[in-house]
Amino acid sequence: MLLSIIMSQQENTENNGNSCSPLGVRGTLGDETNSVPLQGLGVITEQPSLHTDLDKKSVGELLTEMNEEDQKVALAVQKAISQIETLVEKIVERMNRGGRIFYVGAGTSGRLGVLDASEIPPTFGMTAGLVIGLIAGGEKALRNPVENAEDDADKAWAELQEYQVNQNDTVIGLGASGTTPYVIGALKNTRAHGILTASVACNPDSPMAKEADIRIEVIVGPEFITGSTRLKSGTAEKLVLNMISTATMIKLGRVKGSSMVNMQLSNAKLVDRGARMIMEELQIGYEQAKNLLLLNGSVKKALESYSR
Repeated sequence: MLLSIIMSQQENTENNGNSCSPLGVRGTLGDETNSVPLQGLGVITEQPSLHTDLDKKSVGELLTEMNEEDQKVALAVQKAISQIETLVEKIVERMNRGGRIFYVGAGTSGRLGVLDASEIPPTFGMTAGLVIGLIAGGEKALRNPVENAEDDADKAWAELQEYQVNQNDTVIGLGASGTTPYVIGALKNTRAHGILTASVACNPDSPMAKEADIRIEVIVGPEFITGSTRLKSGTAEKLVLNMISTATMIKLGRVKGSSMVNMQLSNAKLVDRGARMIMEELQIGYEQAKNLLLLNGSVKKALESYSR
């Protein structure tokens, strides 16, 4: 049914250049200069919820129906694995040459990018600054909305230039609707400079995707609460980011077997986990393994020192 909706939207676009969005809305998003047209877009993320009268349902009914919607997300991500694979392979090539990953987004999408980037150093022991999240409105926007921040189509490119973004890097635009000027501007400018770009969106054929070398489109359908893309769309974006960063780190040698051998030893739980990894790998006692770990600073270095 969802596929037929998408196809019918695309047919309407081809047959009528002045067609409305699925909600019958004509017009643009953003200011007059950097506006993004809604006409003809398959704005699935804005379609009415499949669930009605939410305010009259019991807590159990609400949770059950939300869970039913969430089950659609992993299946939608599965359909995008080929595009994600292509992106990861290109990222690995570039990071082996000293490149970085930049996530660019606004609102929920921007926060998810910052979250994924912030977890790379402690999880994989990578230097901070190799995976970077940029959010419209900056640090303040992580906790509070910043008015009109996402409507500035030039801001993200200016921020990327501060990092001296170059052709070894990869810039990934994040946005459920695929219509955010802040993100579109980043992709358009970086692509013009020969830098690899990718987009992650939950609408087909979005303006954001048209500025990307690699399009990742995860079509999860209308949200449980109409238009609330922090729900299924946000979950889909998080799953895709998990795949991108995790697969990249594994191919860069930051994982041994299925163990985080380069994780930072930032608390007692992680020290204990690391010691037990060493115990299992070397078949030695816990105290010896723990001492070896603390002496060398990581599971990987401990294993290497023991084998010498």
